[in-house]
Formats: sequence, structure tokens, C-alpha cells
Amino acid sequence: MKNTDLQTSQISFNGTRCSKHVASFSTSISILFHKEVESRETKQQPPTWPSQASNHRKLAPAWYSATPIFMQACQNIWPCNASSTWRCPNSCNILCRGCKSRLKGFTPYGDYWREMRKICVLELFIVKRVQSYRSIREEEVDSLINLISESSSSATPVNLTEMLFSLTASIVFRIAFGTTFERSGFNNHRFHQVVHDVQAMLGSYSAAEFIPYVGWIVDRLSGLHQRFERTFNELDRFFQYVVDNHLSAERTKTDHEDIIDVLLKLVREQTGFGAAQLSQDNIKAVLLNVFLGGVDTGAITMIWAMAELAKQPKLMKKAQDEVRTSIGNKGRVSESDIDQLEYLKMIVKETFRLHPPAALLLPRETISHFKVNGFEVHPKTTIHINAWAIGRDPGYWKSPEEFIPERFVDSSTDFKGQHFELLPFGSGRRVCPGIYMATTMVELGLANLLYWFDWKLPDGMKEEDINMEEEAGISLTISKKIALNLVPAKYSGTHQKIA
Repeated sequence: MKNTDLQTSQISFNGTRCSKHVASFSTSISILFHKEVESRETKQQPPTWPSQASNHRKLAPAWYSATPIFMQACQNIWPCNASSTWRCPNSCNILCRGCKSRLKGFTPYGDYWREMRKICVLELFIVKRVQSYRSIREEEVDSLINLISESSSSATPVNLTEMLFSLTASIVFRIAFGTTFERSGFNNHRFHQVVHDVQAMLGSYSAAEFIPYVGWIVDRLSGLHQRFERTFNELDRFFQYVVDNHLSAERTKTDHEDIIDVLLKLVREQTGFGAAQLSQDNIKAVLLNVFLGGVDTGAITMIWAMAELAKQPKLMKKAQDEVRTSIGNKGRVSESDIDQLEYLKMIVKETFRLHPPAALLLPRETISHFKVNGFEVHPKTTIHINAWAIGRDPGYWKSPEEFIPERFVDSSTDFKGQHFELLPFGSGRRVCPGIYMATTMVELGLANLLYWFDWKLPDGMKEEDINMEEEAGISLTISKKIALNLVPAKYSGTHQKIA
């Protein structure tokens, strides 16, 4: 919709007027769906899913998400009218019925959602609580640095993709479950497979969403229902194991309260959950949200950031100079140092803009009929926000396809949901409550990688050879298709080994 003179008042998002622009589900599986949506936008084609009278699945905002018009639409309806305008689609819960826990991001707005949100915001992710986990994050980053240091002595490439996933997993496991990744019972390969399976299933669509009454039969015949149940049952067993371990009288006390400790205290006191009784299933629901939101997204962001810096050695050098000048011979980058690293923060913002962990934000379903900038949107229309396309809007961002951290110099634009041109964590009532925890982990990890090592490409490889393709398929998160392998060389200004 590049032509802003288009007669938008004649366009209505319902199941009939846009029928010629139906997107094939089978085709979308093998492509990068957020890019397909954006490409239709450039052709002025509103992309839709197969629809019926009861549920019009539209990617309406994605149609004009890469234009300034969408920023205006968000500002008009998101902050002030969200509760009366849209909600989580009921169809999302069709898949969630396979697990006992309920995902907060997919839960319809109501008493349960409000209480779960309150627990996350006031108990789990407040700044004081996140800061109490500082030693865990720093210890795990130190372990990563020591592991990479062993490879740097032999000048062999390291698989940063695998290492950064292990880093975020280790941090999340200790913060949430009070146990290390190694003691969790997951082997490295199986763990990544479970995360990938869950993200893929939550980002996919079921036949029950499009075929009333009998669609669930198709889901069972296709194996979707069984895969979902099998994966979530595996997670449910693990969550029950760690909860039972916390309840055991033989459990060794730790120096800090993990998330399960906090939640079990609420269960004992029965505070913070309104009139309802907080149960172990509620605890597992919170753990599932932390698990999915904490492990994948942090690692993906660090991987994309390091890949972009490896492609542009001048930017890498600029970032390293800032960190090393600021830290000096201190020997490590701690969380208290991060606020001094302005260029590093610009790199993180630029990574969120160009590579948002979730290209399409969680779907929302309209409750009432309304108009936005001349567009008619009908009730029960499922809306997807294309955060990937918004971050590449040439109407707002200069040279949007280029990685330019300097664009944020003297800019107040942030990613916390108040600036609609940058929405990696969403906005409004359903903005991610773990923003502070996620960004703290990402910034600390990147700062130490840049401080301790000079990074080179494997022999025979040039900057332009770095594969920046995104992994195809439908998933909540958008990963780098090819693992990032770089050669670390210990920076001569650091000599000691981290304890």
C-alpha cells in the first residue's frame, strides 16, 4: 500500500470482499511468512487466510504495517481502546487445551489473565527481583567466556549459535527452576528440539480454526494434536518435577529465591490471585511462559547482533573500543557497567528493529466493528501485527535494510511499547512483562563477548559470505538459518581467567 491515495474507504476486512487474496497455508509453511505478508503489502494486496462467517482470519495490519498509516492506526486504537477493540482469539485456546497449563500470551482477557499478569509484573519481573538474579547471569556469562577461551588458544571456530542458546537456557533454568541446565534432565539436542517444537506449534494454525465443528478431526488425523500433546506433556512432567523438588523437605537451600520459590510462597499465603485459589497448575503456566519467552528470544537476539557485527568489522571495532575503554583493566563486564555503554545499547535496539525475535506478534481478535483510517474492520477478525515489516518501513526508517546502530544517536525511540515504529515486545496490556530481564541478559552477554575477544571469520570466508537467511517456516520466533561460527582470539588487554 505504498500509494497513500488508494481509496481505503472501499476496503472492508471481512470474509467476502478480500476473498481473491487468500494465502495458501501449504505454501506459507515453506516460506518466510512475515516476508510473504510484507511482499503482498507492496502489491496492495491484503493477505488473508481461508475464512468463514464465524472467524475472519486477516493479516490486516500486516497489509499496511510497513507504512506510516499503520503507526497512526496503532496510536489510535492500541493504548486506549484495546479492551473494547480486540482480545486473544478463542481459536488459540484450541491448541492450548492439550496442556494443563495455560499460556498467558494466548489467554483471553478476563480475571485469570489479569491475575496472572499481576503476578508477573508485581512479583516476578519487577526491577528489584530481576536485579536479585544478577549473580546468576554474571556467573553463567563467566562460564561461557571461559569455555570460549579454551577454543581461542587453538584458533578454532566456535558455534556461537549453540553456545548462546546454552547460555540463555542456563540463566533461565537457574532463575526459574533453581537448577542448572546440566541437572535438568534435558540433553542439549533434545532441549533445543523441544523449544523449536513448541515455538513452531504455537506459531502454526490448526484446521479447527478454519473448519467449524469438524476441524478438530483433521488436526487429529494430521498428527498436530498428538505432537502438541506429546511436547507439552514432556514439559509438564519436567515442571512438575522441579515443583515437587522445591516442595521436598530434603531440598538444599539456595542463596536466592527462584521463581518457583516466589510462586510457592504465594500458594501458601494465597495472596496475589484475587478470589481464585492459586494452584500448582498456575505455577506451571507461569513457568511455561518464562521458559518460552526467556530461552529462545535472548539467544536469537545475541546471535543476530554478532552476525551483523561480523559482517561489518568497523562496527565491531567501534563497539569493542567502547567496552574496552569503559571497562579498562577491570577484567570483566558486570551489569553495573552496562549503563555506560551507549553504543552497545544502540546495537541492541538496531538488532530488535532489523531482527525482532517474533516477526509476527501474538494474534488478536477484534470484538467490535470499527474503522481505522478508512478501513472497516469487522468483529471476529484475527489481526496479526507484523513487527518485522514495521521495523523496515522506509517511510520511517532511512535505509531500513541496513544495520546502522548510529540511527539511534540522540533518538528517544525505544522498544518498550510506547513507540509504534519499534515493537519487538508488543505494546499495550499484552506487552511482554519480561523486557527488563531479557534486555539485561542480552546486553551483558554481548558486552562480554566484545570485551574479551576479537572475532574473525573462519579461513577462506569473507564478510559477504556470512549467510543472513532466516529460518523458513511458521514459528513464533525467527532464527538465523545457518549457525554462526566465528573464530575467537583473546584480546591482548585481558590476561587473567575468570574465576
